[in-house]
Amino acid sequence: MSESVQRAEPEAAEAFDVVGKSLTRVDAWDKVSGRVEYADDVDLARMAYGKLKRATRAHARITKLDVSAAVAMDGVYEVITGEDVPVVFGIMPAAEDETALAQEKVRYVGEPVAAVAAVDETTAEAACEAIVVEYEDLEPVTTIEQGLADPVDEAIHPDHGQGEGNVDRLGSLEFGDVDGAMATAAHVREDVYFYEGNTHLPLEQHSAVASWDPGLEKLTLWASTQVPHYVHRQLAKALELPPRRVRVHANSVGGGFGGKTDPFPHQICAGKLSMLTGRPVKITLNRDEVFYAHRGRHPVLMWVKTGVDEDGRILALDWKSFLDGGAYGSYGPATTYYTGALQTVTYRIPNYRFRGTRVNTNKPPCGPKRGHGTPQPRYALELHLTRVAEELGMDPIELRRKNFTGSHELTANWLEVTTNGVAECTDRVLEASDWYEKRGKLPEGKGVGFAVGSYITGAGLPIYWNNMPHSEVQIKVDRSGGVTAFCGEAEIGQGSDMMLATLVAEVFGLAPEDVALETADTDTTPVDLGSYSSRVTLMMGNAAVEAAQKAVQPVLEAVAAERDIPMERVVARNNRVYDRQDPDNGVEFAEAVKIAEAEYGMIGAVGSYTPPDHKGHYKGAGVGPTPAYSYSACVAQVDVDPETGHVDVEKVWMAHDVGRAINPGLVEGQVEGSVYMGLGEVLMEAWEFSKTGQHYGPSMLDYKSPTVGEMPEVESIVVETVDDRGPFGAKEAGQGPLLPVPPAVTDAVWDAVGAELYETPITPRKVLAALAGRHVGPTEVPDYAFPEPDHVDVPENVEGW
Repeated sequence: MSESVQRAEPEAAEAFDVVGKSLTRVDAWDKVSGRVEYADDVDLARMAYGKLKRATRAHARITKLDVSAAVAMDGVYEVITGEDVPVVFGIMPAAEDETALAQEKVRYVGEPVAAVAAVDETTAEAACEAIVVEYEDLEPVTTIEQGLADPVDEAIHPDHGQGEGNVDRLGSLEFGDVDGAMATAAHVREDVYFYEGNTHLPLEQHSAVASWDPGLEKLTLWASTQVPHYVHRQLAKALELPPRRVRVHANSVGGGFGGKTDPFPHQICAGKLSMLTGRPVKITLNRDEVFYAHRGRHPVLMWVKTGVDEDGRILALDWKSFLDGGAYGSYGPATTYYTGALQTVTYRIPNYRFRGTRVNTNKPPCGPKRGHGTPQPRYALELHLTRVAEELGMDPIELRRKNFTGSHELTANWLEVTTNGVAECTDRVLEASDWYEKRGKLPEGKGVGFAVGSYITGAGLPIYWNNMPHSEVQIKVDRSGGVTAFCGEAEIGQGSDMMLATLVAEVFGLAPEDVALETADTDTTPVDLGSYSSRVTLMMGNAAVEAAQKAVQPVLEAVAAERDIPMERVVARNNRVYDRQDPDNGVEFAEAVKIAEAEYGMIGAVGSYTPPDHKGHYKGAGVGPTPAYSYSACVAQVDVDPETGHVDVEKVWMAHDVGRAINPGLVEGQVEGSVYMGLGEVLMEAWEFSKTGQHYGPSMLDYKSPTVGEMPEVESIVVETVDDRGPFGAKEAGQGPLLPVPPAVTDAVWDAVGAELYETPITPRKVLAALAGRHVGPTEVPDYAFPEPDHVDVPENVEGW
């Protein structure tokens, strides 16, 4: 079920025709009927099929790479190796450390070393088998501790990184005086937590089709990607083509969750093979390969120390994060800081120190997964604060209330909070779940747990530094009354097409299905940076509203003049343009467009959006700023079998502050999806490897994730705070609700049977160990010598909270 609080000003629900309504998605019929085209559905004349030869060693020098047998096979068109695609690429300029095919050495099991184009997939697979690769093994690095130690043989990237050996990234910051505040604290506690890595499990496997046009000297790529703009940039770079000679079209994506926000080797290899063969080339990964492509959740080891006064108010927080980044950079520079940036957004922390490091290991590279870098620290912080409260003899909810941030505040690390619904989310979820009637009062084996969270509404800075807009929308209105919106946003299943159609329709007074869409094509649509960090509704939405308002203005003016209506009274609603005070005085929308076109010529406009400047100006300040933060509160109820350790989640209550729900039905779906993923991460999902770098379960049979049988009832509570930075007040809805689920479930297990757990996933074996009195989780972090923190002054309004 879904419910909503009363809508806040400035506009009530009656002011809108389609905003705030749970309307059917404009792409619903295409998806349920199978008409929607995914990348693997693209079928071009004379198409070849590509496959990647993958490494069988985690860390080794390539001593021999013989492709002659594959080249000689019937039906094989082309074979390429690292020499053919030598350019280094990466999603972030600060982390470009990867080539499409390994050169000289391999860094994880599954790394591509050669690529084949053939008449069909069977022949391509046989050709890959015929390629001979010999290795000189090097000592694999598979743990955070090994990554911090001096390499036994050589570093994974000898000439790359910010620290010695395999240290990839370092961050060290202090805001205020942490040691001084700790010295005055009435109570201090420290804990260590570990959050296991996990992967995305998209239903649609990664796929790309490349087609080289020798006449135009232009490459077109159809891809399952969340970021067509960034793939366009990196494809041009890796293949050494002028950007104008590259076109990327993002097909509908059957699940991404952050796992399709990198440029990938198969995309670059498909492009190179097409250029060499003169044929379109399709490369679709099988399920095992998707596990090796990965880019999923980083395993993170965390140490947290908090000092509070006698009333439970936080005086200082000290934090260390150790990230296992896998073999390559991906989004690692940002992820490292994300494990420390957002602690201050939910709780007022006047003195804060963060030290973080990301190490390279010989595993598939980690990157962003739903909630990018923030579920791990949220897990640690929420469980830690509950323990602090218990040691003080204080209600954990009361301690949190004393420390919640409010609206329109600057945090100690200079993050700007606009609207803030964390307190209201807490009230709503506690009431709905009968929290105080259940906590500590249910029969043995049953319990409830609580946690809160916050997340960004789009990153405040682009991945590559520039001053250009983050999203652009073009509107065309034709004399038939048709409206077409052009935007580079990528539909990944979250409903971004519906958002674009809804927002444009609201301004024009039409239904969403009356708005035609052209999206995610770098040749025909203006730039949008992509579907990641919950940025689309706010950033694309603001650009769309601006463009629509510009485009509708001449239509309103023409009808006002034609029908003698004062401009302040002319309105476009219900597929008409008319006098608000005299609705009969008006015309149908199509007629209004003809009147306007006769007066002004072609009707169209563009809109763009750039986030506001961030407040902080220190190294690392670019991670964390956002136009607005969303907030969530969660209660989970569990039934734990003390004989087997099995945890059954019976129900989850989730309240989420979305600003304004543009489409409440889609919001509810996003909340439920986040809950599902959070349950998988806390109960069973584990990205685990052997000491030699072999993935324990690269299949959906071995890698456990929840099925419909494990999915509990979810009660979604939509809290609307209406943020004036969002289109019609909207904020984030798709990622934030995941964050409080793992700590709430873990806290519920504590309430149910007294099992204290400090790591994920909380498997039956771990629950039984905790019940037997053993400490489940790490007890210490490596004694790593972080650089002296950069000291940053806190904003003036931090003092005196």
